[in-house]
Amino acid sequence: MKVYFVGAGPGDPELITVKAQRLLQNCQICIYAGSLVSPAVLELVPHHAEKHDSASLDLDEIVAIVRDAARRDIDVVRVHSGDPSIYGAIREQMTELDRLGIEYEVVPGVSSFQAAAAALKSELTAPEIAQTIILTRTSGRTPMPAEQDLEILAATHATLCVFLSAHKIEGVAETLARHYGRECPAAVVYRASWPDQQIIRGTLADIAEKLSAAGIRKTAMIVVGHALSRDVPASKLYDPAFTHEYRTGKEP
Repeated sequence: MKVYFVGAGPGDPELITVKAQRLLQNCQICIYAGSLVSPAVLELVPHHAEKHDSASLDLDEIVAIVRDAARRDIDVVRVHSGDPSIYGAIREQMTELDRLGIEYEVVPGVSSFQAAAAALKSELTAPEIAQTIILTRTSGRTPMPAEQDLEILAATHATLCVFLSAHKIEGVAETLARHYGRECPAAVVYRASWPDQQIIRGTLADIAEKLSAAGIRKTAMIVVGHALSRDVPASKLYDPAFTHEYRTGKEP
C-alpha cells in the first residue's frame, strides 16, 4: 500500500502530468483539497472510487482514512492543488506516514504561478532586469518570518509572485511601490487556467483599485516586477553575433 501526493495543477485538467492522470484514473481512494481542486480534474477519478473532501477534515481524520486504506491494502491518491511542494501542507501528513511506516511518493504539478505567467504571456525573468523569481505570501494567521517580510524581499527588485494575498492588495502595492516605483507593472490572475479566469493588468499605482472594481479578493496570483514590461532588453541567446557552445556568432 502506498500514498501518492499528487499535484492537480492550477485547474485546467490538461495541465497535469501523465503520471498524475494515470494515478487519478486508476485510484480506488481519493482524498482531495476541496474546492481548490478543479472539478474537471476530479472527473478523472472513477465513479466507484471513494472520495473524501479534506476541506472539513483535520490531520487526524485524514490519517484515519489512510490507516483504514492500509488495513485494506489499497493505495490512496492524496490530491493537492498546484504543486504539493508550495503551500501544500504535506509535511505534517508525511510525518504521520513516517510514524506509521506507510510508504508515500510525491508527484509534482504545475503551480499557479506558472499558470499565471502563461496567462499573462510573460517571461518572469528578463536580461539585466530580473534574474530571480521569488514565491512568497503576506502574513495572516500563519505569520511570516521577520527576515522574509515583503519590505525586505522587495529590496531585491526580483519578480515577485505573491500567493494567498489578493485580499491585501492595497498594502502589497503600497509596500512594493516604495522599492519598484509606482509605475512598475503589476498583474493579478484570478483562477489561472480555470474557465472563469480573469486577468487584471496595471501598475503598482492602480492595481489595487482595479482589483477592487473587479471584486476579486481570493484565489488569485499577484505578479509584480519590471520583467512584465514589454520594453526589456532582448536575450543574447538568439543574437546572431552571440557565440556559444553550439553556434559561432556572425560578424556584424
